[in-house]
Order: sequence, then C-alpha cells, then structure tokens
Amino acid sequence: MSTVLIVPGLHGSGPAHWQTWFESQVAGCVRVEQGDWSSPQLTRWAGSVRQQLDRAKGHVWIVAHSFGCLAAAHAAWDYRDRIAGAMFVAPADPDKFEVTSVIPNEHLGFPSVVVSSTNDPWVRLMRAAWLADTWGSRFINIGAAGHINTDAGFGPWPEGLLIFEQLRRTQADLPLGQLGGGGSANRRGGNGNGAKGSLTRRAHALTARLGDEYKLAF
Repeated sequence: MSTVLIVPGLHGSGPAHWQTWFESQVAGCVRVEQGDWSSPQLTRWAGSVRQQLDRAKGHVWIVAHSFGCLAAAHAAWDYRDRIAGAMFVAPADPDKFEVTSVIPNEHLGFPSVVVSSTNDPWVRLMRAAWLADTWGSRFINIGAAGHINTDAGFGPWPEGLLIFEQLRRTQADLPLGQLGGGGSANRRGGNGNGAKGSLTRRAHALTARLGDEYKLAF
C-alpha cells in the first residue's frame, strides 16, 4: 500500500485543475491542505506537508505544483527513507519568494522528475532545469504550456498521468530504487484512467503520434 500526496501551489488547485483530476484517477491520493492558500510561507506550507507525511501509510509518492513543489522538496528532505518518488510540475522560482537559501540544494535522495514549460510566468526554463539538476531530478520540457495549470488549459491531463505512472512503474513502488527504461510524453488531453495496461497502450500511441518531440528517459 502507498500514499500519493497531492501538493497544490498558490491559491490551491480548484475542481478543474489537473491535480484534482489526478485524485479521481489515482488510488490512495491525499491532498495537503494549507491554512492560507494566498500566503505562500515556505515554513508553514512545508509543515503541512510534513504532517501528512507523518500520517501517510506505506511508501509515499508526491505530486506537487508551483510553490507546492518548493514546500514538498523542503519537507521531503527529512523523509527520504519513506518517499518512493516525486513529480514536481511547474516549480515556482524560489528567488521570487526569497527562499532559495532554505530549499534543498543537493540531490533529494529519492527519484523525481521536474516538468516545466518554455513560457511559464513563474519560472524561466533554465531556472527549472537548474532545480532539476540540483535535486537530481529528470527534466522534462513540454514546450509552451504556461504555468501548466487551469488557466493554461490543463484540466484532465493524461500525458501528465503517464509521466507519473511511468515513474511509479520504474520504481516498483519502492523508495530509493533505480531508474531504467524509456517512453515519451506530451501535455494536454481529455479523459484517461490509471490502469497500467491502458496507460501502456496510450504510451505507445503517444510515442507514435509525438515521435521524438518530447523525451521521458527514466
């Protein structure tokens, strides 16, 4: 048994957000709630993540967005032995919130992937790549996708779910495993489901449709 922590960013993730859709597709999801979604204070937000990590059953997966990525990375540093992997989507630039000096500045100690965009108003692409390199994460650039949120058209996001499920499969639901294999992923989409067989078929379909435009190399 494992737990999937959904960690939203500033203002939370509403009903049309892809993180909310993930909760309907992935078993064992638990949303991390914040006392004040409009006030991104790293220490408090990370404290909320830690509370859920303490309560979580089994190994823990993290799916974070925006400022939630910074809070999750900050909190997860103390729980490396329990975390099987993390997906950080559109991480906010820590410089914008003056927290660069307090977020982890080395490998997080568990497998992770950073998904970013070429025109994200909250972080430059190279800054997101720097975070990925610093944390030891795989880096995926999905092109001009804004902040990868509802405003950018990301409600149901089966390609994002593919990224997460591929990460889970490579890790066999275990912390600190080794990555291997390969695949391909893009971005927006309609309906989807979390079944392994269906995702595998869709992965082949996406590969055929997208070719080498985006690489997901686990």
